[in-house]
Amino acid sequence: MADKPVYEEASIDGQPPKLASIPASDTTVWADASPLLQAACAGLRDGELIHGDNFNLFAAMSALEIMDPKMDSGIVCTYYSIDEAIENGAAPIPISLDSTIDVRCTIDIMDHLLACEAAWHKGHSLAQTVFSCIYLLRLDRTAPHALLHSYCRIIRATCKAVVSVVSDARTHEEEDLFTMTYGLPLNGDGDDKCLSILNAVEETISRQLRACKATSSKRRLPEDLEPLQSNPNLEEGFCKALLCRLRFRKHFFHVLSCMKRPQGRGLESARKHIASCLTELESILKSADFLRSCFDESCEGDIDDKTTASGFEPIGFDAMLNSRLSAPTPPRAIKILSWKKAVEYFVKLLHDLDVICSYSLDPHLESLLRFVVQFQKSQPDLVARSHLQLLLVQDGKLYGRDPFFAVINKAAALPEATKNHDIQKNESFLQLGMLVMNLLKILCTNAAWQRRKLGKFLQDWRVIYVQLELAFRNEYGEVSSSSNDENTCMKIFQHILLWVEEQTYWIAFRFLILGFELELYSTGEYCMVYWYLYAVLIKLTEKTHLMMAVSHDTAKRKGKKKKDSPKDLARESRIPPAVLFLQCYICLAEGLTMMLAALRNEIPVFHSPSPFNTEHEKFVQHFELLQRACIPDHVSYPSYKESTTHARFSTLAMYNYFKDAQRIAKEVKSSFSNDPERLAELRKLEQVAEHNSVAQNVICRLGALDPSLKVSFEFSHHPFFATVVVKRS
Repeated sequence: MADKPVYEEASIDGQPPKLASIPASDTTVWADASPLLQAACAGLRDGELIHGDNFNLFAAMSALEIMDPKMDSGIVCTYYSIDEAIENGAAPIPISLDSTIDVRCTIDIMDHLLACEAAWHKGHSLAQTVFSCIYLLRLDRTAPHALLHSYCRIIRATCKAVVSVVSDARTHEEEDLFTMTYGLPLNGDGDDKCLSILNAVEETISRQLRACKATSSKRRLPEDLEPLQSNPNLEEGFCKALLCRLRFRKHFFHVLSCMKRPQGRGLESARKHIASCLTELESILKSADFLRSCFDESCEGDIDDKTTASGFEPIGFDAMLNSRLSAPTPPRAIKILSWKKAVEYFVKLLHDLDVICSYSLDPHLESLLRFVVQFQKSQPDLVARSHLQLLLVQDGKLYGRDPFFAVINKAAALPEATKNHDIQKNESFLQLGMLVMNLLKILCTNAAWQRRKLGKFLQDWRVIYVQLELAFRNEYGEVSSSSNDENTCMKIFQHILLWVEEQTYWIAFRFLILGFELELYSTGEYCMVYWYLYAVLIKLTEKTHLMMAVSHDTAKRKGKKKKDSPKDLARESRIPPAVLFLQCYICLAEGLTMMLAALRNEIPVFHSPSPFNTEHEKFVQHFELLQRACIPDHVSYPSYKESTTHARFSTLAMYNYFKDAQRIAKEVKSSFSNDPERLAELRKLEQVAEHNSVAQNVICRLGALDPSLKVSFEFSHHPFFATVVVKRS
């Protein structure tokens, strides 16, 4: 035996080992390792392990714990292979000789597959979710069972379509397992005919349902029509339960197909299919009562935790069968979503897809960015975000139709005629187009990935600004020395330089507020975060105001007015509503900064140093990526300390920034009467300002005198501007 590898199979319960599923051969011998393992267990203390002389720390980190389901992919499974599972009757065809039970079991398989599909969308591996279904792994076996065969075919085609969308969007790097198919039979011959097969089965069941209704009205039945099952009292209920499940799959597949059409041409059709999907999901939920009541058997456990509407365990599934295919690492221990949660997931997914389909494909970049940010507030899952990205960026163009230079041209308030200028062939402008395209892709990722990528991305925007500025100066000299407004190239450079600055500060602002969404800031760090947010907002407001002035000037030149009326001059002197909107943010950020600084300086409990790192180290950790990109210029930890060290309750009482924010929010609301999203945002800002204004007055009056005063911060009114709560302990 010394020259032969020995494969041992242990028996955990001490009984003789069962016949190995992998038979012995000329080079392998099976032996019972139970006595050896029992002896080792008796002689080892907790934390000890048996190892050879060459075993080291690296090997320990890579070691597998035998018999641990989370670690040992070779653990004894129910079946070692698909063929063995089929031979042992794990996936029979027909499912049952009793036609009534056969139909119910088929519906259970459909429901469990829906739950598996939702779990896969949530990030688990395809091998351990959808393809834990043995019928899917040997689809040709289901051919005699038309109902099951048609459903499995559409499931496989749907999985292929989803993998394609997520792979094309390249958002799968958030969850690498999503698109890994591990050699699973995802590509099958004839899958292009899956809809025609499903339609044929649907038509047969529809005829049967009509026949059931005809029987109740004593009309004559077609002679060639056989019932689904043997119990006539259950026939109509089973027909309805099957039809809504088949129709949901059909319409969902149509949704995926329509949304992938180029240039958004299929969005209207997709919306119709989404509406049909939601209707069928409602019918699926309603079918649960019938499925639970049509059998006398009762199900064990909470029905809400079951993966089927009937509450029965589905036939033909083994999650461990593909565990060795699931990844090059040990298999994950996964929990399939319950049937109800799976339906809820698909309802939310369809609503998210409907939001995408209802978008007007606005060519204005500012509107588009606001739409994407608003869309992300609903926390869409990977599939919806992938579809959004593919809609926005196709063939290197916005919506597959607008070149990115033309999009930038419009965003930078340049005349329409300049969008085809030869300057777009300049290397710096080509790189800028790539940056805008990548920005849209980044904004379609989840919040954690988005923040990480935006932080690194800021340096690219800073570099492109420097490159454009150098190219401009090399071509035209110093900006101040040139006054030739008629020079088109110079105008393009000037407008785009200003727009790049504005966009850079918008990205920085987005980076900072994502930290609140991800709960990256502790209460003790709010002061420095709001201070940095204030500094970024000041620059963003300044650049936005300049950009709007330039835009107004372009529009004015296009109108060719000879003489401005007094009304026009008065209108020009007003601060634009978009700038006032940002000023409201500034007042809230400054007010919170000064209040937090005063609390830290005057109440000892607010100034408790961390045992792990200093305030300076925290500042670097949170803002290092912004500091590297010099955003904003001349902002550093010493300048933060200098701004906040002298804040006191007495200085807070002298000026209430929250009142300014409240006043601005009230004044500017009328300007956004046709913009429900900004109007809702202003109402939230007004609520925060009102509460914080009152809290500041209480703190200034009692803060230093009343040691029982407790100040806390919550985000009940706004996602990133805290509401100050003052209580007595």
